Amino acid sequence: MAMKNYSTITEFIILGLSTDPHIQAVLFVLFLLSYLLALMGNFLMLLVIRTDSHLHTPMYFFLKQLSFLDLCHSSVTVPKMLENLLSESKTIFVESCLAQAFFVFATGGTEACLLAVMAYDRYVAISSPLLYGQVMSNQLCIGLVWGSWGLAFADALINILLAINLDYCEDQTIPHFSCELSSLFPLSCSDTSTNFTLLLCSSVLHFFGTFVMIVSSYACIVSTILSISSTSGRSKAFSTCSSHLTTVILFYGSGFVSYLLPTSGSPLEMIFSLQYSVITPMLNPLIYSLQNKEVKAAMGRMSRKYFHHFM
Repeated sequence: MAMKNYSTITEFIILGLSTDPHIQAVLFVLFLLSYLLALMGNFLMLLVIRTDSHLHTPMYFFLKQLSFLDLCHSSVTVPKMLENLLSESKTIFVESCLAQAFFVFATGGTEACLLAVMAYDRYVAISSPLLYGQVMSNQLCIGLVWGSWGLAFADALINILLAINLDYCEDQTIPHFSCELSSLFPLSCSDTSTNFTLLLCSSVLHFFGTFVMIVSSYACIVSTILSISSTSGRSKAFSTCSSHLTTVILFYGSGFVSYLLPTSGSPLEMIFSLQYSVITPMLNPLIYSLQNKEVKAAMGRMSRKYFHHFM
């Protein structure tokens, strides 16, 4: 009996969030506004940190990287999602789908590493304020950022290389609004047990590993803060961590569900994925601008500078 050649499948169909045209129109407007806010907010953060010399410190160097990552991460999925909300075909080439899955995994993994690095930065700043400049040198900061990118991209590349040779059956529908590896494996006619195991292990090690590092850093931070005698000193020390802690809760709260739970296409899973891909990149600039006095002061200085320039 001749074996059927499954390699002729060239496209997937992304089911998206809804099949109702009216709901799709509302979702398009909603997510377009969210995406534009994410773009403007993160570009503004990049501009403020770059132009204001008061923010040329390790903490804001990492925040600048976070804003750049949020731009990249949301731009990997949202434009295609917006296109599908207006399109009737809702198709994506297999190669494009794999590329999207790679960059979703890589940028998400980089952000997990970066959040762990930022937690360590806050630990050094609070526990050893006099040695902060020496410990968090420019060379170390750049090395930590490059290490975050390198580790995440290597992790994503290993998973994608193993997924490239999979054959796909007649069922081409992805019950999601974007391509993720966990969504592609059920569509394959090949044995994906190795792929699932590798994805699960790499996700657990990468995301859970960085989460443990963050929790450890904050355990040390809390211990140091509690040893401060004055209430105002404790409040000031904790305020430097509040923005980062909020971002960590948003990122890991949705990220763990998206990556570590089986793909089912359920509304709850969609909501967590949307928060991870759309909402968090939009909220991060607001979190850091509203909760951080230095960023608010820098934005005030920049706005006055441009106001006087144009007057």
